[in-house]
Amino acid sequence: MRPETVLEYARATPFRPFRIVMNRGHFYDVAHPEMIRVSNRDAFILFFPDVPGTSSGRYETCSLLHIEHIEHMEELAAD
Repeated sequence: MRPETVLEYARATPFRPFRIVMNRGHFYDVAHPEMIRVSNRDAFILFFPDVPGTSSGRYETCSLLHIEHIEHMEELAAD
């Protein structure tokens, strides 16, 4: 997938939560625009800590080549 396509979802106004589905079925839910960063080859999905007061979160890197499709979260709820 092209980086511009992912960025269209991430920068949409108003923002609509979306799911990135990888070609092997794994998926990443992006509930807020600050949860994703996109480079020319990869998307970085940021996970914020669940415990207030902690400063370390984690992230996962997914290759744009392995993204099967992106869908909005409200469309998933309608199915």
